[in-house]
Amino acid sequence: MRILLTSVAAARAAERVLSVAPDAELVEMDGEGSLHDRASGVAIAWDGAAIDVAWPTYDLFDQGAPLRPFFGLLLRATGLRWVHSPAAGVDAPVFAQLVDNGVRLTTTHVTDVPISEYVLRAVLDHYQQPHVWRAAQGRREWGRREFREVAGTVWLVVGIGAIGSAVATRARAFGATVIGARRTPDGREPADRVIRPDELLAVVPEADVVVLAAPATPDTTRLVDDAFLGAMKDGALLVNIARGALVDEAALLTALDRPGGIEAAVLDVTATEPLPDDSPLWSHPAITITPHGSAEGRGRHERLVGVFCENLRRYRAGEHLLHEVTAADL
Repeated sequence: MRILLTSVAAARAAERVLSVAPDAELVEMDGEGSLHDRASGVAIAWDGAAIDVAWPTYDLFDQGAPLRPFFGLLLRATGLRWVHSPAAGVDAPVFAQLVDNGVRLTTTHVTDVPISEYVLRAVLDHYQQPHVWRAAQGRREWGRREFREVAGTVWLVVGIGAIGSAVATRARAFGATVIGARRTPDGREPADRVIRPDELLAVVPEADVVVLAAPATPDTTRLVDDAFLGAMKDGALLVNIARGALVDEAALLTALDRPGGIEAAVLDVTATEPLPDDSPLWSHPAITITPHGSAEGRGRHERLVGVFCENLRRYRAGEHLLHEVTAADL
């Protein structure tokens, strides 16, 4: 079995991968897109790579990483049988192409920890305004002020899957009431109430915080439109850690400029990424922009290795794979 991975991933995880599959050959792709056998160091031509399994990792999305060559090789590899993605989402067209080619696809759900912590931090920042304290410290000014508490607020988590559930668990730990929205509730959601998407507009006026954690699909594209925003509670906060496609950005700007209703938005994702320099989202005083980085917790690397190695063990044993995605899912 030949496993394709980056040189960065091999340096971090080769020993653990080989402990699960000691007979595997690890084929590394370096930053230039060149291949070599990890054990011997011998260069391998793309046409002769004969990859069976591919494990793209987070480092592929860093600046200067061989993202295009890696996925380009996957689409050309006729013997490829299984790809384990580091992401939970599968909206990128390459994944549908791989599944259409008969490749098995599994995903990873290990970023719920940093993303949920990001959401809690974003809400606490909005409520407590720590920059005001810092400014006062710079002036050596000793003065108290009241701030809003999370306890007693109502949160609407749109998409209460792995990430949405982690957000809900942490919000409830702070004393918030959580309403979760999901197409197919299973009764195990860590929420005080679960609704279906067609009930959203009726529930939005209850929410002090709306968190978007749903995948980008035709049904969720511009879900947060003028009607949704217009139904939001006075002083409400919108946090989007899902996909930029879920928000009608023009409608958001208009809603934020209207008296009452939504008070602020925290956007870790935008419709166009990177966000263009001339986007009005950058400069709006009620919008906080972060560069699609809410998942960047350091612990995700180790968790990713654990999930891949467990799936590799299952793959070799002919067992059910964790988080497998089918054509029907896409």
